[in-house]
Amino acid sequence: MTTTLDRPVAPAAAPATYSRDPLTAAERRGDIWAGLGLFVGAIVSVILGFFAQMFGTAALDIRWGLLYAAALSLPFIVRRSRPILVAIAVNVVYIVGMEAGATEMYVGQIALFLAMYTVGAWVDDRRRAQIVRLGIIAVMFVWLLIATFRSATQPVSDDVPNAIGAMSPLVAYMMIQWLINLVFFGAAYVMGDRAYEAALARRALRERTRELEEQQEITAAQAVSLDRVRIARELHDVVAHHVSAMGVQAGAARTVLDANPEAAKGALEVVEESSRQVIGELRHLLDTLRSTDEDEEAPSTIGLESLDPLVRSSQAAGTPTSFRIVGDPRPVPAFAQINLYRIAQEALTNARRHAGPGVTADVRLRYGSDFVELEVTNTGRIVLASRTGLGTLGMRERATAMGAHLETGPRDSGGYLVRVKVPLE
Repeated sequence: MTTTLDRPVAPAAAPATYSRDPLTAAERRGDIWAGLGLFVGAIVSVILGFFAQMFGTAALDIRWGLLYAAALSLPFIVRRSRPILVAIAVNVVYIVGMEAGATEMYVGQIALFLAMYTVGAWVDDRRRAQIVRLGIIAVMFVWLLIATFRSATQPVSDDVPNAIGAMSPLVAYMMIQWLINLVFFGAAYVMGDRAYEAALARRALRERTRELEEQQEITAAQAVSLDRVRIARELHDVVAHHVSAMGVQAGAARTVLDANPEAAKGALEVVEESSRQVIGELRHLLDTLRSTDEDEEAPSTIGLESLDPLVRSSQAAGTPTSFRIVGDPRPVPAFAQINLYRIAQEALTNARRHAGPGVTADVRLRYGSDFVELEVTNTGRIVLASRTGLGTLGMRERATAMGAHLETGPRDSGGYLVRVKVPLE
């Protein structure tokens, strides 16, 4: 029986509906061996029952008994690929054989149970499986009712013991038969349903496991991508600022080297200090990348208190820069402090690189009741349109990570504005 995975089309959030896995080659071979095994058992049972004279002279001829054994057992070769057809055929053969006086009494019971169980365990159309099983139960109980009536109306033999009280031996025997059949068919019905539900649960578990593995692969890929973006952003912020300052100071030193050696010396000292800073920050970044989850990450020395040294380094690089704090300082998470520092660093680097000669900058840090706001402005040429570069992209990513709003753009009077407001809730 070939089954497919039925995936819902709408709505998207609805749970998937599963059917049984397709029948495997090993299961088909198992059915063949089961059918052959039942066939051998039925032949032995028919022969022994015939010689035991179970039904006396009314017993079915042994040749017809062997045919009955084949018709009862060989359909199980395809029991899981054609469960409904096998169940109907086995029950019909059983009733006909019993009415004809077949001397087989045990393998037939196993065949009835297995056929009923297989319909419940392997038919994906649950409504059809229910109808077929209830129909078989109804037919079998009607036949049992007829057999009971026939036995009750037949003359009683002299060797049958008399009734004990209100209960005769015949009535007691038939009641036992009814109870046995009730438990027999009920167990086959329930066990078939349980087997089908267990098969669906196993398939659902495999599908969920596969989906989880796919999600883990996607998550791992996303984590790698996020790490690459974070590393690129950190490297850009660290290298761009210091290398830009070093380039400006090196150019100034070269320009005034002959005319003013002292000024050139001061510029080279700024280059030396910037190189030390960039090496220190790169070392901290590499230590962070090399650390494992078990290692304690070295705390960053960058924070809002580092804005003043940043402003002084900007002034030393040739960009007159002012710094003001507005409001009463209040605690700010270390993560936000690092990001605000990097945003200020990138804004000053862009001012030095793009605003033109004579540029000045102003850094303001405002504390509110539930927020902290960083604003960096600079003078310079009027920019009609600006292209979003890696620096601006990095600032936006940092602002998003803090749940903050970033405002960037050229000013009407010339220069550029960078403002980020971080909620402290």
